[in-house]
Amino acid sequence: MFKTLLVLIYFVGFLLYTLSVRVKVMILNKKGMEKEMYEVVHNMARMWGRQITGVTGSKVTVSGEENIPKDRGVVFIANHQSYFDVPVMMGYVNKPLGFITKVELSKIPIFSMWLKLLGCVFIVRNDAKQSLKAINQGAQQVKSGNSMVIFPEGTRSVDGKLGEFKPGSLKLAVKSGAPIVPVVIKGTINVMNKKSLAIKAADVEIIILPPIMQEEIGKRDTNDLAEQLKNIIMEKLA
Repeated sequence: MFKTLLVLIYFVGFLLYTLSVRVKVMILNKKGMEKEMYEVVHNMARMWGRQITGVTGSKVTVSGEENIPKDRGVVFIANHQSYFDVPVMMGYVNKPLGFITKVELSKIPIFSMWLKLLGCVFIVRNDAKQSLKAINQGAQQVKSGNSMVIFPEGTRSVDGKLGEFKPGSLKLAVKSGAPIVPVVIKGTINVMNKKSLAIKAADVEIIILPPIMQEEIGKRDTNDLAEQLKNIIMEKLA
């Protein structure tokens, strides 16, 4: 449990450190320097993702970065093995991004502040009206140039195997009209799995696959899209 304690200490310490950076963010925002403000925010997120993964002793390799469209927002669709999928994506995918995440995270002091600055969208499960509002909010962010990560399984895998993709989770992607980039995450389940709080060092691999360009395929039924994306990711995950 030593690594678990070490990660917890780092997490709390980093959050406290970010309070000083928050002042800089507020000043930039007040001056209307939005581009500079978001650069600071996303650099902080990238640093956090890399450092907290590094504290575990894990090694991360990334392939396929050339598949990420550079000059527009995209929607990343990834499998979900562990809580560490989030810092790994933040730290090692070279594109500013936010997440579709559960509303409970919006209640964590300081951490929630940074999630909001990153453009994360909070979903209230079993609340159709709020979910639609969140989908519209996220789609608009992607249209404006931000990128978003969706875990369509909706929860972490227990054994590393791919679960069913929920078609409703892809409504944001379809509504945004943005390129959909499938991402395969391997090995984070060995860093921290769903059944335990123990954290271990592991080899982690991120495989970024060619994008699905929505303007080329036209509007898709989310059930068909969910099945297509699941098959694409499953092939590389196997």
